[in-house]
Amino acid sequence: MPGRTLRERVRAEITEEILAVARRHLASEGANLSLRAVARDTGLVPSALYRYFDSRDALLSALITEAYEALADAVDAAVAASPTAGQADRWFALCHAVRTWALAHPAEYALIYGSPVPGYVAPRETVGPAARILLTLTGILFASASGGGRQAVPERPLPPAMREDVRRLMGYWPTEPPELPVPPDGVLAMALTLWTQLFGLVTFECFGRLDGMIDARHEYFDHQVRVMADLAGLDAPDPAGPPVET
Repeated sequence: MPGRTLRERVRAEITEEILAVARRHLASEGANLSLRAVARDTGLVPSALYRYFDSRDALLSALITEAYEALADAVDAAVAASPTAGQADRWFALCHAVRTWALAHPAEYALIYGSPVPGYVAPRETVGPAARILLTLTGILFASASGGGRQAVPERPLPPAMREDVRRLMGYWPTEPPELPVPPDGVLAMALTLWTQLFGLVTFECFGRLDGMIDARHEYFDHQVRVMADLAGLDAPDPAGPPVET
């Protein structure tokens, strides 16, 4: 980045090297990171590493934020590259981008969507990156509803007790362009349903819950994505074409 001092550039390079080493440890040892081991493999003494990350939790938070951002970037790129004729195409692009990234980065996916790390509490700063895919999905459903798309089945309003949670999430809703309206409760309710269903589907595959049960993984995933599209009112033709009458 232009304008940075030599000290800032060196710090950024060492920080990235620490994160790269930590990712390798994450892949081999899971989230039970040892700062001493990371420091050793980075070529630093532990006291020097603490100048960059003052605790294991700080290093975990950086890795978690990085993983959320990388996954959301992959999703946004796939959605942006999808055809714009119908929102169903963007939904399919989103879902398959999540699955592709998760299968390619199992350790990072396990860190953000696997079992909680004992003793670790994620800071508030991780919420924005974690919410990006939910907001992208909400935008797809909102565009479909605004464009006269088929009504979601069933369309249920959010329970009153959830409205504070949704208001908090909508604090991350993009403000550019400034005239972008906030989606109504029905759209948000459906987005939350699809969000949890999608990640449950991906998590089952990534963590071996389909082993010995479903071999046709891609076909199974695609079918479930189409079922969710039907639920959300996103018109998606059967890839195999209409059934053959006998």
